[in-house]
Parts: sequence; C-alpha cells; structure tokens
Amino acid sequence: MKNGLYSVHIFLLDGVKGRDSGVLILRDGVFLGGGPYFWSSGAYTVGNGTWKGYLSTSQHTPFPDPFVRPIFGGQEVTSGFSGTFADDRAEVFGTTLVGNRSMSFRATLKRLADL
Repeated sequence: MKNGLYSVHIFLLDGVKGRDSGVLILRDGVFLGGGPYFWSSGAYTVGNGTWKGYLSTSQHTPFPDPFVRPIFGGQEVTSGFSGTFADDRAEVFGTTLVGNRSMSFRATLKRLADL
C-alpha cells in the first residue's frame, strides 16, 4: 500500500443492509479518516500484495433522518480486516464487533492523491 489519500466504500455482508463511504489517509502503517457521520483510526501491516489491520470507528454526527437507525447505535466499534492491493486500488474483507454481534463487511479503496 502506498502512502496517500484514499476513497473508501464499505458494504455490509451476510444480509445486513448498510454501507458507508469516506476518505482515509494511509501513512507508514497507520490511517485516519471518515465521512459525514463516522470517523476511524487504525493501523495496518503490508505483505507481498496483501495487507491486514484493525480500526476503531466512532460516530461524530447524528443522522438527520429520525427513521435511519445507525447500525453501530452510536457506540465505538472495533474491526479487523485483511485483503489485497495492486497499483492504486485495494480490497478488504473484515469483521466488526458491535456489542456481542459480529458483522462482516467488504471495502474497496482507491488512491486519490500522494502524501
């Protein structure tokens, strides 16, 4: 993974409806980023075309629509992931622990700019 600014698109799996998008700054094994409602920080390690890591995610802004229920319920959650990368793109699969429930996700990243 090259250092840089990345767009990220996250999709929940296993029949759970949910998605999110935002940006991440990846730099020398750590990252920080977010979107309009959530922010995340974490760390990663890189192998030969593979990477893995963990992150913590918190909600910073409530949803404006009272009928939208956040999957994380406003609590901080922890996730682990692993995946592959090539050139300016990456894909990961991971698991988020929400209370005592685990949720699987898939995320795609695209590098937007160098740092």
